[in-house]
Order: sequence, then C-alpha cells, then structure tokens
Amino acid sequence: MTKDRLISLDVFRGLTILLMTIVNNPGSWATVYPPLLHSEWHGCTPTDLVFPFFIFIMGVAISFAMPTKNYDSTTFNKILTRSLRMFCLGVFFNFFGKIQLFGLEGIPLVIGRLIITAAVGYALMGNFNAKLKTYLAVSILVIYLILAYSGIEAYKIVRLPGVLQRIGIVYFVASLLYLKTNQKTQLLTTIGILLGYWAIMTLIPAPGFEITNLEKGTNLAAWVDSVLLKGHMWEVTNTWDPEGILSTIPAIATGIIGLLIGQLLNSPLLKLEKAKKMAIIGIILITLGQLWNIIFPINKALWTSSFVLYTAGLATVVLTILYYCIDIADYKKGTKLFLIWGVNPMIVFFLSEIIPQAFVMISFPNPKIPTEQINLLDYLYAFGVQPFFNNPMTASLVFALLYVSLWTILLAYFYKKKMYFKV
Repeated sequence: MTKDRLISLDVFRGLTILLMTIVNNPGSWATVYPPLLHSEWHGCTPTDLVFPFFIFIMGVAISFAMPTKNYDSTTFNKILTRSLRMFCLGVFFNFFGKIQLFGLEGIPLVIGRLIITAAVGYALMGNFNAKLKTYLAVSILVIYLILAYSGIEAYKIVRLPGVLQRIGIVYFVASLLYLKTNQKTQLLTTIGILLGYWAIMTLIPAPGFEITNLEKGTNLAAWVDSVLLKGHMWEVTNTWDPEGILSTIPAIATGIIGLLIGQLLNSPLLKLEKAKKMAIIGIILITLGQLWNIIFPINKALWTSSFVLYTAGLATVVLTILYYCIDIADYKKGTKLFLIWGVNPMIVFFLSEIIPQAFVMISFPNPKIPTEQINLLDYLYAFGVQPFFNNPMTASLVFALLYVSLWTILLAYFYKKKMYFKV
C-alpha cells in the first residue's frame, strides 16, 4: 500500500493527527500543560500548529493524488464530492449532541445518535459509485441546512463552520488551482491572498468602529461572521467563529504553499536537491512570518498572513527533516506508530470527536456524592486516572495518552487488514 506513497508525508500526517487527538482529549480542560493549549490570542503554541500543518499536508498530497493534470467534468465532480463529504463530516460533529429522536432521553437517545452517526459515516466514507457519492453528500448538506434554518429549537444555534469544513473548502480551491494553473500563478495567488487579507484586516474597520483593530470580536472577520453566520457560530465565542468565513481565505494560502512543496517533491530533481530547496524555503517562510508578525501579529483564530507564513515554514522544515531521514537516508525505525495514524486520518477525525461526546451524554450518580450526577467521561478520569497522580496536569495528559493508545490499537488493526477510510 505504501510503495507508491511518500512515506515521510504519511508519517508527518500521523504525527499531526496524533497530536490533535492528544490536545483535544485531556482528562480535564482545567488542568492542561500550557503547550497543549491554544494561544490566548496573538502568538503560537505547539497546539496552534496542528490545524495549519494538516492543511499544508493536504496541499502537498494533492499533487501526489493527481500526478497527471487532467481536468474534465469527471475530475471536477470528484473534487467537489470529496470536498462536500469532508464538509458534511465536519458539520455532523456539531449536530451530534443536538439530535432529538421521538422524545428519547438518556442512553436510548445516545444509542439512537450513534446509529445515525454510523449511517452518516457510512454515507460519507463508503466506497460507492461517483454519482451516488455526490447524491449522498449533497442530500446530507441540504438536510443540515434545512434543520439549521428550520426554526426547530434544538438546531437554532447549531454551529456550521469547523475544522473539517475549512479543510474541505481549501481542498476544493487548491485542487482546482493545481489542475488549472501553473506554479507561477499559484505563487502569485498566494501572495495576493496574503497581502489582500492583510490590507482588508488592517485598513477596513468593522462597521460600528472608527478604526481597525485585531481584537477579539471587534475585528472585520468577526463582523462578517456575525452577519453571515448569526446564530450558527462556536458557542464559546458566540459572536464570531475561529473557523469563520473571512479567515478561511488565508487558510487557502496555507494549502497552496503545501501544493507548491508537493510539486517540488514530484519534480525530477535529485532527492537531496529537493531537500535542500525545501529547507531553504522553510527558513525563508519562518523568517518572513516573524518579520510580518511585527505589524500583523501571528494569530491562529484570525489565521493572519504572518501565521500562514510562519506555520507553513515550520511545516516545510519538519517535512524536510522527515523526507531526508525516511526517503533519502532510508531510516524508518520508530515511524510505524505514526504511519498507521497517517494513512487513516478521516476515521480518527470523525470518531475521535464523537466518542467523547457520547460518553459525556451518559450520566449516573457520583459514587462520592450520590446526590450529584457524573458523566461517563468524567467518571473514567476521576476514578480511573486522577487518583494515581499528584500533579493534575500529568493526570490530564495521561488520560489523553490512554485514549490515544486505544486508538493506536484500533488503527493498527485497520492497517494490518488494509482497511482505509476515505472521503
């Protein structure tokens, strides 16, 4: 299976999604080591690298998935359908906890939601003919939109943006650019996006504000979200969304940079020459990102232009190191763990978020305080992990690592049986 793949890219993807699973599943959000949290606003922690790294990796993979540029209606439909499937998988995360079924409550409701999850997952990751794939993806998206804007109480504030939704959009745009343009045009498009976004965010004040600003909830991106996504944003921020509309545009630039690196890797140059060029490009991008940070701060929530350059530069350097070690020096010791994660990212994306949600929905009397309820996820942490550690941050991290271990066993089984779940 891996003979025709770039092993270093699969390993990089595995590293990224494994880190994502760790940071998204602590034992307690109140006790997390700072590097495993997102930046409060401006700045960049290791956790902030996960999302841009994944988009960068997706961009790199495009040229490997379509080594021969052949644009026609069939190719366009495949790209559109894949984008819609990713988008719909992402939206389902937000619907899962709000699904109502004939007045069911408690465990029966959870079981019903999991049955629907299996059906949606199969519809969006099943290996059907192209026409049926498109029909199912479009139908599911229409159902989402009808429910979100139907006025039904349970779905009035369901979130529509999200991580997979943004990945789907970036994939669609980057794939079409790859097939329809040359590398020079792709580079100029990236530069135009980054400069244009910088100008928009720093020169155009949000309506109601006399001057431009990059603060939470009062910048132009937040205003666009509040108008176009009203009632359907992340409930934590409420008035804007970290995966909102305007900030998705520079994320496309992240994908295009990955696309350009992918085309370099697919070029006829000697492998060592490719690695040297990638290292130089990575260092230049990091430097430019840090310089731009002075006047346009590195910020994941806004996906600022400096954030794009800085994170794409880091991603390029990491991929260069892995490419040299694995694909040039042929040193693969210790990479198997990340490889089995890297070849099956979609099933992890989909279910690793659903399972904790389902556990939270199952509650029962707290053994220590019978008058209070405790959900299954908190119970497993409070009674299965926390008592064995004096440092609550360590306990929280161990819980996440145990969750990762369970996923590793499952993914190893899939890898052994050559089971790959794709959109």
